[in-house]
Amino acid sequence: MMKRNILYVIENASFGGGERTFAQIINGLDKEKYEVSVACLPRSSGPASELFVDEIQDSAQIIPFDLRNQFNLWNIFRLIKIIKEKKIDLVHSQGARADFFSRIAAELVKRPVVVSTIAAPVEEYNVNPARKAVYVILGRFSERFVDKFIVVAEHLGRKLIQIHNISPHKVVKIHNGVDTKKYNYNSQIAVLVRKELNIGPEVLLVGAIGRLTWEKGLLYFIEAVKNIIDSEWQITDKVKYLIVGEGRLEKKLRLKVKRLELEEKVIFAGFRKDVREVLGALDILVLSSLREGFPMITLEAMAMGKPIVATNIEGVSESVVDGISGILVPPKDPGALAKAIASLLKDKDNAQRMGLAGRRCVEEKFNFDITIRQHKQLYEELIAGNLGSN
Repeated sequence: MMKRNILYVIENASFGGGERTFAQIINGLDKEKYEVSVACLPRSSGPASELFVDEIQDSAQIIPFDLRNQFNLWNIFRLIKIIKEKKIDLVHSQGARADFFSRIAAELVKRPVVVSTIAAPVEEYNVNPARKAVYVILGRFSERFVDKFIVVAEHLGRKLIQIHNISPHKVVKIHNGVDTKKYNYNSQIAVLVRKELNIGPEVLLVGAIGRLTWEKGLLYFIEAVKNIIDSEWQITDKVKYLIVGEGRLEKKLRLKVKRLELEEKVIFAGFRKDVREVLGALDILVLSSLREGFPMITLEAMAMGKPIVATNIEGVSESVVDGISGILVPPKDPGALAKAIASLLKDKDNAQRMGLAGRRCVEEKFNFDITIRQHKQLYEELIAGNLGSN
């Protein structure tokens, strides 16, 4: 069987759920069947791009490709050259700029199959209105050149069909997944992470992990911490609250912590490459988001056996089962968030039960073996159909 030539095009200026999922897919493909190239930012572009490239460098040829300038139309011609030279059978992209440039280049070449993963519709991007308008226009124009849209959650597929008028047969849902073999609690590593953060083993640690942007709702998380401390719920004083990540909201979050006099309780850990190890050091993961696609961090926490307190929003409720693997609360409600966190801090047995239930759920429904199998099946069907029509 001839090898399939796959080209991934991704905006990897950050290392969130989309980048982690793509890295897992790339590493999970059979190297005897697939020749993989990845057009992305090189290692030298920052810690996030460095981490992404380090994750995939043994599984793919890295092609330095800068998508940070949305108006650099030269990227189209560079992609055309790559597609021709490498005889690409399928182009798989994620992100507004990656999608647009990939779709146009593939259409001009008239050779490869085009797949776009939608982790969030462009209408919900956290960018200024002018840039968002450009993304919407270019996205709507180029959608006609896509052979299949992969959505990571049910609500995203519904939005594509109802709002973007995409034909249902062009939309397939493939949930993000986790390689559970890599997510096993290691007490020694957890102690080392805590020691680095100056947190003792007797301290309960509640953490939020993600980009420091408004849609993550971290201001409400900080208010919830204040509510817990000011409450009469008889919560032990030996609790710390960790915020992991970087982003434009960091200064505002730090000011909020200072104004509420929480400096001794809230720790800002910045960008971390060792998210899996940090999860192991937590007792509870909090996701206070206002909007999500299908967050990887909740799956990773569940795989690590950690209970979750999260907002009851689309995408999150597709993985976290309220009362079983975590507690879901209304968004923008720091009081409800505080009560949920406090209940798990007080009831360790229930927290442990939820953590174990989350682990079972990931093993059964969100194991990455399922995700990679569905991607490979889709690739084969699309490539075979394309070859048959030529």
